[in-house]
Amino acid sequence: MIVTKSIEEVRSFVNEKKKEGLSVGFVPTMGYLHEGHASLLKESKKENDITILSIYVNPTQFGPNEDLSSYPRDMERDCKIAEEEGVDLVFTPTDDVLYPGNYKTYVYVEGLTNTLCGRSRPTHFRGVTTIVTKLFNIVAPHNAYFGQKDAQQYFVLNRMATDLNMDICLKSCPIIREEDGLAKSSRNVYLNEKERQQATILNKSLNEAVNKVKEGERSSLEIVEGIRSTINSMDLANIDYVEIVDTETMQQIDEIKNKVLIAIAVKFGNTRLIDNRILEV
Repeated sequence: MIVTKSIEEVRSFVNEKKKEGLSVGFVPTMGYLHEGHASLLKESKKENDITILSIYVNPTQFGPNEDLSSYPRDMERDCKIAEEEGVDLVFTPTDDVLYPGNYKTYVYVEGLTNTLCGRSRPTHFRGVTTIVTKLFNIVAPHNAYFGQKDAQQYFVLNRMATDLNMDICLKSCPIIREEDGLAKSSRNVYLNEKERQQATILNKSLNEAVNKVKEGERSSLEIVEGIRSTINSMDLANIDYVEIVDTETMQQIDEIKNKVLIAIAVKFGNTRLIDNRILEV
């Protein structure tokens, strides 16, 4: 397994493999890998000849009061997991490689980025779309893999790739959960014991919502109020948002029909967690 900080080495490696007629899969991450990331790597390995992993904590997607400096990092452990999963190359760029002095260029997707997490974190998606565009330009994969936990991110990036005519297929993979239902996240390590116990309410509230829709409920207001009530039964939960949106526009809808995203973001202490369900009715 190759581990490199060099853009030139990544491009040389990929070009060589493509000349051999091999397909390239790509999993971009911020590291501190867990089973969710491993599931993306497994999917890439299954569908491609070559799998490339990037590990980079991207500063431009963090707001001024967010957890950039404290975001968990463990490069040695991450590389060990990558090797166990059969990754061919790990790209570990530094800030000066990706954002050299006097950097001025950003990518922005209109409309889809000012709702849900974009409303709470107004500069977040500009950072995400910019870094993923840069990584796509460097790696030039055939396929790229993302987790459904960050559903808005996937829909934003898929729109970006379509609009900019990127010859890359983006794939969304299922959320991987702990045994008690909490979605796997690098930020789960921030939770204290009581916060961790109460955080399972996110999955429970979404399960209840899905059951109500299956039973025939179509009012977004009714479903949202039910989710909020369930989450608010936990005294440490502080709701950021509970919304039901159209997956094409990321705009709230009154009636649940076609393909919708039920998305929630809740803080426990200083830790902000997200979860969701995608339904087709």
